[in-house]
Amino acid sequence: MKSITKELFALRDEAYFNFHKKLIPEIPEETIIGVRTPILRSYAKEMAKRPEAYAFLQELPHTYYEENNLHGALLGLLYKDVESYLHEVEKFLPYIDNWATCDMMGPKVFKKNLPLVYEYVKQWIVSGDTYTVRFGIVTLLGYFLEDAFLPEMLELVAGIDSEEYYIKMAVAWYFSMALVKQYDATIPYLQKQVMSAWTHNKAIQKAIESYQIDKETKEYLRSLKVQKR
Repeated sequence: MKSITKELFALRDEAYFNFHKKLIPEIPEETIIGVRTPILRSYAKEMAKRPEAYAFLQELPHTYYEENNLHGALLGLLYKDVESYLHEVEKFLPYIDNWATCDMMGPKVFKKNLPLVYEYVKQWIVSGDTYTVRFGIVTLLGYFLEDAFLPEMLELVAGIDSEEYYIKMAVAWYFSMALVKQYDATIPYLQKQVMSAWTHNKAIQKAIESYQIDKETKEYLRSLKVQKR
């Protein structure tokens, strides 16, 4: 919708545009408006009260990065039951073209039916689409590393075979957080070196950067680093 695009441009912050475009080099900078995330979230809350919000969600693909972010925010605001949200997010996932839009969603509605969400996660992870796979990993990271954790989830993520940078980073991020929250189940994956050297070492690096892991454990993790192969 042109009116919504025009409103987003009215929220543009030139300094933020110049900073943020460097963080998402995978998309053309001319598709970035430059709206700060808190401002965009506030706009989404206002937009969710307007009748054209649902019409906007039907206008895929969007042109601008912020339109995609607005789409992701509106899904969480407009769809309060997990089945409806999952139905709508399935439509949106193929159009996500960057890590930031992928990672910003984190819908609270997922907490209402984690077993159902997990069934979708297992499909997303084998989809072959970079940001659908990443969304599956990030969902496991955000909702399934505590009470809903299952050891098989580690095997699921470790088994992802991809050379896509943003997938490998997500796998490393997942394992670094799994070391924080499910250490005993996770450490064998580092001891056995089941992942590529790059992902393995990146997971260790990110875990070592965590304030939630003690000094002695960090030293042990350093000893598990491998030569890249």
